[in-house]
Amino acid sequence: MKLGSLKEGGRDGTLIVVSRDLTHAVRATGIAPTLQAALDDWHNAAPRLNALYDEVNAGTAEGRFALDLNALAAPLPRAYEFVDGSAYLPHVERVRKARGAEVPASFYTDPLMYQATSAGFLGPRDPVVVPSEDYGIDLEAEVLVVTDDVPMAVTPEQAAGHIQLVGLVNDVSLRGLIPAELAKGFGFLQSKPRSALSPVLVTPDELGDAWQDSKLHLPMRTWINGQWFGEAECGVDMQFNFAQLVAHAAKTRPLTAGTLVGSGTIANQDTAKGASCLAEQRTVETLRDGQPSTPFLKYEDTVRIEITDAAGQSIFGAIEQVIAPLKR
Repeated sequence: MKLGSLKEGGRDGTLIVVSRDLTHAVRATGIAPTLQAALDDWHNAAPRLNALYDEVNAGTAEGRFALDLNALAAPLPRAYEFVDGSAYLPHVERVRKARGAEVPASFYTDPLMYQATSAGFLGPRDPVVVPSEDYGIDLEAEVLVVTDDVPMAVTPEQAAGHIQLVGLVNDVSLRGLIPAELAKGFGFLQSKPRSALSPVLVTPDELGDAWQDSKLHLPMRTWINGQWFGEAECGVDMQFNFAQLVAHAAKTRPLTAGTLVGSGTIANQDTAKGASCLAEQRTVETLRDGQPSTPFLKYEDTVRIEITDAAGQSIFGAIEQVIAPLKR
């Protein structure tokens, strides 16, 4: 099934069940007022939401309405926790090679992960507001999963059963601020503003054969200002699958229902597939030409991120955003 949230009903939106083709929806407030409420009682809510999903697709759901994607908030407008990994090591390898550094052996056995911003997510059509273009504005096209309650110290095999939803995220980065923050040895803060989520999140069964081994096996397509930027394969070169990432996050603490776990920027060894972030493209250019030529994003630039199925149908809906200045 496919779930989203309308920009109504307060800060956490109103839960809706969305048709498979993303054209219609119905409010699910008779089951749960918000997606977080549904996740808190997922065992009971999921079967009822699935039944409503069947009705929406059949055109028989009471209150069914034509869906305007511009009316959508993030499916989870705010979440208890968002942890983001860096599961695609070709990106890490290239970045380190560009600055003459080796990849530590531990990176191949122990996932990279940081605590990301979860207090608020941008909707799929909301602008990315940044105080200055000089901050080095970058997109990061990623896949993420949402869990139910995950016990502490689960194994990857156990963690796979706690993945309830899958979606996309534009994990916005401010590259000009990252070096100074990392030099302090205490992680990201100012360099990681709010991220945007795809219009809907979907259950893994909705993905069919594209969901295998806790990975999504489809290309991540990105465009900047309407021009093709990349279509890296999500299921290729992913060093750690989502079950491993969830287990890593839960090693010493339980995860609350509604926790988001990100994959990190999608990247392949085959650079002909393009890139999913500007830092990756700039690194490829540096290794090839000695210096980068692709600029970071500027005000009025547009970004589109989307994954389609084998028939070309959008699965999660597209994230479509414009870069905008902060109005003071």
